[in-house]
Amino acid sequence: MARVVGFKKIEAVFRKAAGIDLDKSKADEIIDIVEKKFHDMLLVAVEKAGYNGRDVIMEPDMPVTKGFEESLRQFKELEEEVELQDVLQFLEQIPPLKYPISAELEAKLPEYIGALMLIIARVLKEIGAGRKPSKEDIERTSRILDLTL
Repeated sequence: MARVVGFKKIEAVFRKAAGIDLDKSKADEIIDIVEKKFHDMLLVAVEKAGYNGRDVIMEPDMPVTKGFEESLRQFKELEEEVELQDVLQFLEQIPPLKYPISAELEAKLPEYIGALMLIIARVLKEIGAGRKPSKEDIERTSRILDLTL
C-alpha cells in the first residue's frame, strides 16, 4: 500500500520543524495519523461542497482554521515538498469520495499533507516529547489532533 509521504520526507520535516528524530516505526505511526486526518479533512470538504450546492470539492471546502493556514505557510518556508503523485496514489486507495476534487485543489493537496506533518511535529514538541518521541507521545498527539482537527 502506497503511503501519502515517504520516510525520508517526514524525517526531514520533523528535523527542520521541531528538531525531532524519527525511526521508521515511529514514522509509520505518524504517517498513519497524517493519512487519517487528511481523509477526515476530505470528508468534511465533501459535506461542505454538497451544502454549498456543488458537485466538486474546491479549496474553500477544506476545513482550515487560521492556525492551519499558518502551518501551510510555515511548511512552504521549510522548502520541503510532498510529491503530488504520492498523494494521488493514496487517494486511489481510500474509499471513493462522493465528489471529485477540483484540479486547483488537487495541486495544493501536498501542502495540506506538509502542514499536517508540521502540526504533528510541533504538537509533539509542545507536549515535551524530546528528540525521540515515545509511542505514548505519538498516541497522545493523535488524541489531541482528534479533538482539534
